[in-house]
Amino acid sequence: MVTKRYQDSYAQSLENPEDFWLDAAGKISWSVPPRRALDSSRAPLYSWFPDGVLNTSYNALDRHVEAGRGGQDALIYDSAMLGIQRRFSYAELTELVARFAGVLRGRGVGKGDRVVIYMPMIPEAAIAMLATARLGAVHSVVFGGFAPKELAARIRDAAPAVVVTASGGIEPSRRIEYLPAVEEALRLAGTPTLPVIVTARDGFASSASDHGWLDWETEMAAAEPAAPVDVKATDPLYILYTSGTTGTPKGVVRDNGGHAVALSWTLESIYDISPGDVMWTASDVGWVVGHSYIVYGPLLAGATTVLYEGKPVGTPDAGAFWRVIRDHKVNVLFTAPTALRAIRKADPDAKLLRDYDISSLRTLFAAGERLDTDTFHWASKSLNVPVVDHWWQTETGWAICANPRGLEELPIKAGSPSVPMPGFKLNIVDGLGEDVEPGTEGNIVLGLPLPPGTLTTLWGDDDRFISSYLQAFDGYYATGDSGYRDGDGYVFVMGRTDDIINVAGHRLSTGAMEQVIGQHPAVAECAVIGLADPLKGQRPSGYVVLKSGVEVAEDVLVKDLIALVRRDIGAVADFKHVAVVDALPKTRSGKILRKTMRQIADGEEYVVPSTIEDAGVIDQLIGTLRPATPRN
Repeated sequence: MVTKRYQDSYAQSLENPEDFWLDAAGKISWSVPPRRALDSSRAPLYSWFPDGVLNTSYNALDRHVEAGRGGQDALIYDSAMLGIQRRFSYAELTELVARFAGVLRGRGVGKGDRVVIYMPMIPEAAIAMLATARLGAVHSVVFGGFAPKELAARIRDAAPAVVVTASGGIEPSRRIEYLPAVEEALRLAGTPTLPVIVTARDGFASSASDHGWLDWETEMAAAEPAAPVDVKATDPLYILYTSGTTGTPKGVVRDNGGHAVALSWTLESIYDISPGDVMWTASDVGWVVGHSYIVYGPLLAGATTVLYEGKPVGTPDAGAFWRVIRDHKVNVLFTAPTALRAIRKADPDAKLLRDYDISSLRTLFAAGERLDTDTFHWASKSLNVPVVDHWWQTETGWAICANPRGLEELPIKAGSPSVPMPGFKLNIVDGLGEDVEPGTEGNIVLGLPLPPGTLTTLWGDDDRFISSYLQAFDGYYATGDSGYRDGDGYVFVMGRTDDIINVAGHRLSTGAMEQVIGQHPAVAECAVIGLADPLKGQRPSGYVVLKSGVEVAEDVLVKDLIALVRRDIGAVADFKHVAVVDALPKTRSGKILRKTMRQIADGEEYVVPSTIEDAGVIDQLIGTLRPATPRN
């Protein structure tokens, strides 16, 4: 079923990566074009295009203006929360980015400095990212749903010169004040005097002046535009923190050159996007999907990108997505399966779709979590366009497996993200690192070196990068996911092998939640597992053992623990279920059997390991674990 054009491209990327990626690099504008593709002198720390020099912001903006397309829409802001739409041409967006780069430069930001961006889904978020890149600086965007403690951890690790934020974010039922959270985060990080630039939004109680901070509009009015600054291809473009299994976030580092080349290749070969096409990625700039396919990817390709502030349902109804497609003549929609499930739940027969002309839509892409077959079939039937699942990670920055619609329209298999993309040498191995037969589930690993655009290291910690990803299987990057390959070479991703769970497309650490719960004075030990959820893919569920002699009302304890997780992790964790149990199942070495607990709770078949310390604990837990329904 896998066709020759894809096979030839994939084979060339593995057998002759120099020619393959240097050819792809020809689509990017370089101040100094690279003559080499791969630098393996520091293996296993590989780098791409070591002799190339460029500026990512220039490639995303200025070059399109210079090519005569300054009047084309670059970014469309659609706020279902405010009921407004704004369009920015390439010329207008370039001017705004250059001016905000001047603001940052005036506050001392230069090449290599970091800028933390804590913003809702507004145009200023994208402008701040591109302006940071324009100066050769390094941005670290933090999702606005994270609590002050999580923001502080990222500020502490990135050591930024400036923080950029806004008055707050707008949800269908509430407004979230950002400025008190930023102030608390700066205090926790030990950087209370760090400069903060605030985009003012109406309807919020706190303002920049209340904190002695800087106002975006005032700063923009006084700034001189800044020109693009050349950087090495290997210089960092951004840091994006992802949950670590120890609870300490890991700062994934993306370079400038490999990132630009890889994303440019994907827009053409995977998404089949050409200059002037309209791509809408219904995600958030705080996540990797937003980095790659709201901000950088479409602009590198000379396309129009849609930045949407709203929800799939409730803003105002389950027809919101179809309205955006109609209004902006969207050609490609990229969203998470959670969004599709929410729409389907609210409008199972897709009746609202009849009110909108979505004939511009060519393809729907889904990622962020596994696309279940029921949702796949519902979306395929309702929209009557190809529905393409694809699989990737924060660390990889783009799809490990996909159906490359611009390269070759391969047959689509429900439940599979199709086949490995060029540069990703994918293998399925057992616990000893030996290849398994087709149809056999095992660990999904990627042969080194990883292709351009993937993580180059972890911020300030090469050793942790190696220990986290490269030591489990010699010569491979361990994805942390399990799965299998069928006889046609299609990959099926089944789930995580570590403690990272996927809640509505957001990767979160159950270990971090356990650390928070363990702080409660009544809790002796605890476990948090990710349970299957028909809407969000997974949801966290907590199980606690009380300290001996402690008496506390269970309903009070549950409320306390839910509040703790919301405070320290954030509402994004969606932590709503806790049960008090007599004991947790463990091996004789003391390891909690989280996988077995999850299988019981999800109603799956399970085998009690022979190494279990007390098999009777499983029997005691069954009633508690099945079913584990969330408490509101």
